[in-house]
This record gives sequence, C-alpha cells and structure tokens, in this order.
Amino acid sequence: MKVRDVMSKDVQVARPGDSLQQVATRMRDGDFGFMPVADGDRLIGTVTDRDICIRAIAEGAASSAPVVEYITRDPHTARADDDLKDVLEAMGSRQIRRLPVLDKDDRLVGVVSLGDLSTRVKEKYAGEALEDISRP
Repeated sequence: MKVRDVMSKDVQVARPGDSLQQVATRMRDGDFGFMPVADGDRLIGTVTDRDICIRAIAEGAASSAPVVEYITRDPHTARADDDLKDVLEAMGSRQIRRLPVLDKDDRLVGVVSLGDLSTRVKEKYAGEALEDISRP
C-alpha cells in the first residue's frame, strides 16, 4: 500500500503572509495542531501549535506577525508513491507524527499522520513507530 492510499488530501494550508493569529484560529477551529506552509502548491515549511507558542508567543511575537517567520523550514516529507511501511519506520526513527506529502513534481498533495498509517499498516509496525516517536 502507498502513502497516497491513506493520506489526508483535504489539508488546511497556511500561506507565508498569514498572521500567527489567523493560523492559530484555523488550528483551533479545525481541531488540529499542524499545518503545512506553502507558497502556491510548493511546500516551504510547516508550523505547529507548539511552534506558535514556543517560538513565537514566548519570544514576544505579535499575533499579527507573519507565520513564515516561525516555520520549520525543510521539513521531512513523504512521497505519495512511498510504501506505507517504509514511511512509518522513518517516522518512528525520526520521532515525527505528521508529514507533508509531495508528488513527483514536488507539489504538496496531502499530509500523512501516524494515525492514518496505524489504521492501515499492521499493528506491530504502528506500535513500534509510536513507541519510537514517544521516546524522550
């Protein structure tokens, strides 16, 4: 099975000029804590609710500051045609819970989460990955 078979395709995407408050509000309203940040369909980074709190607000950023100043650049990604087991192992070894998914032309096409993978890959592999991701 491939990543494209389980990834979320209806993904909320932040734009570089979106304010921290706009992104945080969308995260709250959608009940999620991770967003890819893209310029058009090109991924330029990711932002989490933790990034907003720890990198931005705790450092004194204004709620109107552009999110692009606080993103994680060059995030780990998966390819839509990657094998699920391989991606799950990589997520576990890197302690990553969510990955942006790119197509062969490097366009953002979705997000895959540990939850997406754990429901479709053998429980043994999902449990091992969760254990790896959760270690201190």
